[in-house]
Amino acid sequence: MVMDNGEREDEGGVGGELVEKLHVVQEIVGVIESVAQFGDYRRTHKKDCSGIVRRIKLLLPLLEEIRDLETPIPETGIAWLCSLKKVLLCARKLLKMCNEGSKIYLALESEAVMIRFHTVYDKFSQALGDFPSVEIDVSDELKEQIELMCVQLRRARRRTDTQDIELAMDMMVVFSKKDDRNADSAIIERLAKKLDLHTVEDLKIETLAVRNLVRERGGQNANATQQIIEILNKFKQIAGMELTNVLDDPVIPKMLEKCPSLLIPHEFLCPITLEIMTDPVIVASGQTYERESILKWFDSNHRTCPKTRQTLAHLSIAPNFALKNIILQWCEKNNFQLPKEPDSSVQESSSPEHKEEISSLVENLYSSLLELQRKAVKKIRMLSKENPENRVLIAKNGAILPLVQLLSYPDSKIQEHAVTALLNLSIDEANKKLIAREGAIPAIIEILQKGSTEARENSAAALFSLSMLDEIKITVGSSDGIPPLVALLQNGTIRGKKDAATALFNLSLNEANKARAINAGIIPPLRQLLKDRNLGMVDEALSIFLLLASHPDGRQEIGELSFIENLVEFIQKGTPKNKECATSVLLELGSNNSSFILAALQFGVYEHLIEIAKSGTNRAQRKANAVLQLISTSEQIP
Repeated sequence: MVMDNGEREDEGGVGGELVEKLHVVQEIVGVIESVAQFGDYRRTHKKDCSGIVRRIKLLLPLLEEIRDLETPIPETGIAWLCSLKKVLLCARKLLKMCNEGSKIYLALESEAVMIRFHTVYDKFSQALGDFPSVEIDVSDELKEQIELMCVQLRRARRRTDTQDIELAMDMMVVFSKKDDRNADSAIIERLAKKLDLHTVEDLKIETLAVRNLVRERGGQNANATQQIIEILNKFKQIAGMELTNVLDDPVIPKMLEKCPSLLIPHEFLCPITLEIMTDPVIVASGQTYERESILKWFDSNHRTCPKTRQTLAHLSIAPNFALKNIILQWCEKNNFQLPKEPDSSVQESSSPEHKEEISSLVENLYSSLLELQRKAVKKIRMLSKENPENRVLIAKNGAILPLVQLLSYPDSKIQEHAVTALLNLSIDEANKKLIAREGAIPAIIEILQKGSTEARENSAAALFSLSMLDEIKITVGSSDGIPPLVALLQNGTIRGKKDAATALFNLSLNEANKARAINAGIIPPLRQLLKDRNLGMVDEALSIFLLLASHPDGRQEIGELSFIENLVEFIQKGTPKNKECATSVLLELGSNNSSFILAALQFGVYEHLIEIAKSGTNRAQRKANAVLQLISTSEQIP
């Protein structure tokens, strides 16, 4: 056997080698099964977690075939299995963090977490690439699957996720908002929903996770820790919770009281998907599988039992009612939610009187009496601000169409209330599509051009909220919504500038909109935001510059010597976040054209990058090291 210190223990010839093979294979299968027992993953990295778990599960047929080999595996084969186990343990540690860790931490440190995913991809790909196909003689089908997994892992290593950028911008907006305006509350609430931190139960569990994080850090990274606590407290305020010291013992959530480990019993997992079964069925071999999974197996022309590999006498299946009842009892006892389709129905807690009030208000939106219309739209604006249930109810009662129609009504107050009500309703994801479908975008853009000051600001905030959907980004851009946003960025109040900046950032995640923003003249007002630091919008401006720097026209517009000099000033004297953003912009510019790096060197950037690489934020350190690497590379070019 392989001992903890890496030495071999002699177990006597061929028999010992077979025992060792079975031992290592069983250990690896145990790691895979423990990974399968994790519940859901944090939304910020759910895609990456699901991808790794899916590929890990694909190893099971390979391991089963290795286990069933009658010939012993040589030393090199055992060594490969041990190296694969190390990679899987590394992956399990990362997956556990994404399953149990603080959601806010994972969002704030998304780039650092992504680097850890890339490391796992690299190690996993290398392990599979080193598969000793000669020493371990498995089927050609499995060898092809291993090669395909290597290609997929390399592809995953190169992938970047736009949603992480949007999430980072939302975080920045939350930190920059100092007043209690409704639009700001809407952004905090939207961020809470994105992170699944909008219920009291969610926030109690997150409080525990943050408390554990604080204790693990032991006083290190104090600024980042304080940011996490501030966001958590904002979410609690939105949910109506009492603010307490995160290090105090909070009330233990019911879920954790009843199920401390949250580990799903092995016998509840489908052997094919390794996920908890909701509709278990028995096949001819006596094994139990999830109905959907085994039917897919049969549809792929398989006549064998996936687990035992024996040929089945028939392909009939029978419901396993006994196991299903045991699973349901376990779920009820441990407050575990079985996977199901999200229910968007309105909570029954809404009283009949409240429903009737909303129905009456929606009816009054169609009234021919101006004062009645005005009161109704104002009341709907206030109700749509209060809670998610109201937003669903208001939309369900058909308010969106008349609200969109009122956007064109020749009354400034009605316009202002209508556009703000639509802003509030757009916090609900389903409502976004309904609002766009009723033709709201052109009318919102018109108010953005011609409305009152508050109406223009809330129109910009509404476009920001709606453009979370990629198709609406395209609609706003093609409807000439970017030029009036640029005008608001240049001439608006401080609040208006902030709303315009966040909307323009979101829209500029679309490649075509980057060119539209540049053509609309976004560069001069952004430069002005860098100069007027009293506005407190340096980070927002640099974040937009970062997006524009990835576009050829953007680099041409941005890349003046005076701008590079400004970047170096922020790298030298800015806040930690300023330094991080400015270094990121320089890296994006320099990665495409080394002349930007040379210009920055002329302004003395080198020593400041060295300092940031030592003492900047985690992200700033990585960006500074990347720029220093570019400098080193450029110096080697003759």
